[in-house]
Amino acid sequence: MIKEALKYLLDLSIKPDERVVTVEDQMGNDHILVIDAEGNSKEIKPLTSNAKEPLLINTLTGLVEYIKANIERVDSKFYLQVYDEKNVYLKGTLDINGERETLVAVQAIVPKINYGYFQSTEELIITFQSKFVPTKDRDLLLKVVGNVKEENVRETGDNGIAQAVTIKTGVASAADVLVPNPVSLAPYRTFLEVEQPASSFIFRMKDGPSGAIFEADGGAWRNQAIANVREYLATELESEIEKGRITIIA
Repeated sequence: MIKEALKYLLDLSIKPDERVVTVEDQMGNDHILVIDAEGNSKEIKPLTSNAKEPLLINTLTGLVEYIKANIERVDSKFYLQVYDEKNVYLKGTLDINGERETLVAVQAIVPKINYGYFQSTEELIITFQSKFVPTKDRDLLLKVVGNVKEENVRETGDNGIAQAVTIKTGVASAADVLVPNPVSLAPYRTFLEVEQPASSFIFRMKDGPSGAIFEADGGAWRNQAIANVREYLATELESEIEKGRITIIA
């Protein structure tokens, strides 16, 4: 529609010996040309103010501040796409070419956790303390891993669900305990501004001693993480949503 209107306006303003034509290139894109009496042509391109590349930020707080500052596209409508638990995009409406501009791309910074790989007890302790939200099950695993007696791991009693290991309970005493399974843990795996979703994990130990955690919820936690991000944005941008400037899609 805009291309046709531009061509019509050009038709009204060109000289008598000039003409306006629309040609299509090999990629199917239309080009508007002004051709003079000698056959010389000049391409006229519609004006565009779309961003060539999105603004890259790493926090939801930064995204909210950008939107509330209202320094670009004052009268425009935007869409917030919660793509997954780690990526959110601020997009505009469709332009004349049927493309949708991306103004802001937000990517969460989350620690890398090696699920399914056996690690030493020292590595596990550091992982649980630095990459997981404190929970009852996390603290229990820390107690087991931090006090397991190496010489007894090889004598593990395993019923297929829980393992039994011997841990130190004092300076010269020890006791057998069951390693709980499954356990509910909440790793840092989405934006820090929202609640980290907890999910089920299987914890196993073997000779070394070493241990590993395996995801056991089929990835269902991602749906909860996306819902948490959407709820946060809906709360922080309530006034912008009421004005009709922002629509959240998740």
